[in-house]
Amino acid sequence: MIRILVDSASDYKIEEIQKKGMELVPITITIGKNNYIDGQNLGRDEFYEILEKTGEFPKTSQPSPHAFLEIFSDVKKKGDELICILLSSALSGTCQSAFLAKSMVAYDKIYIIDSLSATYTIKILADYALKLASQGIGAGEIAALLESLRSRVKVLAAPDTLDFLQRGGRVSKTAAAIGNLAGIKPIITLSPDGHVSVIGKCVGRNKAISQILKHLETLGQDQDFPLYPIYSYGTENCTKLCTKLTAAGYRTDEMLQIGPTIGAHIGPEAFGIVFAACP
Repeated sequence: MIRILVDSASDYKIEEIQKKGMELVPITITIGKNNYIDGQNLGRDEFYEILEKTGEFPKTSQPSPHAFLEIFSDVKKKGDELICILLSSALSGTCQSAFLAKSMVAYDKIYIIDSLSATYTIKILADYALKLASQGIGAGEIAALLESLRSRVKVLAAPDTLDFLQRGGRVSKTAAAIGNLAGIKPIITLSPDGHVSVIGKCVGRNKAISQILKHLETLGQDQDFPLYPIYSYGTENCTKLCTKLTAAGYRTDEMLQIGPTIGAHIGPEAFGIVFAACP
């Protein structure tokens, strides 16, 4: 049996994980003196409301090797195969913890995929893995196909403020202050090596939407995979983006909310898209 594991940076809802029979390793979120388990005792809207109310900058903690060990041991015991699709190693030590756990169980049929990405890009990869497994394709071949696809799975997003990127060390304090005063909206993506990358700056939300559409047009969309509009807290910006996407001839799938792990770095009112670029 082939099993699929993701961490909570994939932003699957617990109900979907259970319905699809997947494995989940959660990431811990710290806000002030309080620790939360992403997806278990912290709702998504609740998370953003806490940020707005307290002004605290949240921190994330990678799962320990022992968080993976119980699942890995069960996989070995049952003679199953496991494909782990995890948050970018450039953003977290989650992959490192998984590799340590794999060395502890000493079982070759565990395949660890560094997504080099985050949020619903991981969902696209994991859903593809589930589809391939249902077709009888072996775990080793699925892992190879995922590694081939991952460079084409893209996220394009526009944070509403530069504050969270600044606090996370992605932009300087001066640049954030000037940008916020000028109403600059950065367009961010994840680079080929899995880092957050600013690929555009524009004034105002409408121009940010136009920039996202321009990048999408340049990359092209592989229609064999979904195009998800995404948002953090507040759907107004994302709804406007959906309207523009439809007018441009794109068919969008359901609008999905970004969870706390990635939301900690982009803050409320962010919006964007996740999709697979053309080969």
